[in-house]
Amino acid sequence: MNASMEFPTYNLKAVIHETGVKPDTLRAWERRYGLPNPERTTGGHRLYSQRDIDTVHWLVARQEEGLSISHAVNLWHALEAEGKDPLAEMRMAEQDTATSTVTELSKGDPITTLRQKWIAACMAFDEPAAQHALNQAFALFAPEHACFEILQKGLGEIGRGWYEGRVSVQQEHFASALAVRRLDALLMATPPPTRAGRILVGCPPDEQHTFSPLLLLLLLRRQGWDAIYLGVNVPLEQMQATIERTHADLIILSAQQLHTAASLMEMTRMLAGHGNMVAYGGLIFNARPRIQARIPGHFLGERLEDAARNAARLLHTRPAPPAAHALPLAYEQALAEFTDRSPLVEAQTWQELAQEKIPPALLTRANHAMADNISAALKLGDITLVAEDISWLEGLLFNYRVAPGLLRHYLQAYRRALQNNLNERGEIVVAWMSRLLAEEQSVEDETTSRRVRAARREEVPA
Repeated sequence: MNASMEFPTYNLKAVIHETGVKPDTLRAWERRYGLPNPERTTGGHRLYSQRDIDTVHWLVARQEEGLSISHAVNLWHALEAEGKDPLAEMRMAEQDTATSTVTELSKGDPITTLRQKWIAACMAFDEPAAQHALNQAFALFAPEHACFEILQKGLGEIGRGWYEGRVSVQQEHFASALAVRRLDALLMATPPPTRAGRILVGCPPDEQHTFSPLLLLLLLRRQGWDAIYLGVNVPLEQMQATIERTHADLIILSAQQLHTAASLMEMTRMLAGHGNMVAYGGLIFNARPRIQARIPGHFLGERLEDAARNAARLLHTRPAPPAAHALPLAYEQALAEFTDRSPLVEAQTWQELAQEKIPPALLTRANHAMADNISAALKLGDITLVAEDISWLEGLLFNYRVAPGLLRHYLQAYRRALQNNLNERGEIVVAWMSRLLAEEQSVEDETTSRRVRAARREEVPA
């Protein structure tokens, strides 16, 4: 049996909403028959697992077949005495019904069809059509399922389209705004908290992506938690005062980029140093899991679907924070040197590339991104982290048909600026950039060699 089915997650209001059974009836069944059998919080509130909810559905189904509640309970116990799971047959029947419904609604998967309709409407800037697709999804599926399958996956597809040059920035922003507005509406409709414990959710300095933390906030509130959203780009200053004022039991931080992962690390260390329990998540930690070793907080998992459940476990067990690896001395020195000299590095890069056909806005963005990512990699103790961002940028430039040699030309100029302006304390950065360019040159040479060999084979007479 799936352990997550047994974990107490849902409050009484959630069970009433899911099953339609009145609270007095649920309490009476629990008192007289021991079904369902929820756990209790320290404050005495009931907490139900998914199996408890399925048990209520099973009892209701037996009543609809003509059994009294007492006979339904007797049947439950008789099946258990035979070593059978009373819910197994119900789940098989529900699966058959769901399959029939899907076939009736569409030849394909209805949630996929609705997601594609929503994406198409966003690409056409057709807000009424986009809202209609969402309304259909939320009418047919549970809010959590619709959020993950339509909004989260839909934004993921749109983001890939932008990276590949098929979707404009304006289209991506339009879709993101619609998704966030729907989350805001769902958050406004969540009931008051019923579980003991307060959770703060926010993003570290410079992090601007709001969808994932808002969706996590919705999951927490729908499970009965008192969850407060602090927003994006939360400054370090006054953070501890905010925690003390709100009496927060858990702080959850979200980061999606390399440089904001470094900001998250700094904020987490400060908060953990004051004895706070801190958890975190975000795409950057999934893409580069080795960063997790630098964060003195609890990783909530790779899937947003699991984050709320993992947060509940933290509040229940209150484990000690994982120890973060100390930053090596060589990295501390390199960070201090690069921080002090990066304006000179940027100025030389500008001067060298001033006569090239590089748009000033693009050069400015490249310099800022390079400085942010190098600083972040040094703070996180692994300079090679920058290479993955450069590979991503290389793919982006290729997809947008920017001259193939432009990025390499920029990196060569940046390396010369590093060599001329950093002393021996910055050798980590200079050596890494030199290795990166050497590896790229090796790959380029091998590609050229293969093409030459292929051309020669074609020239050989048959």
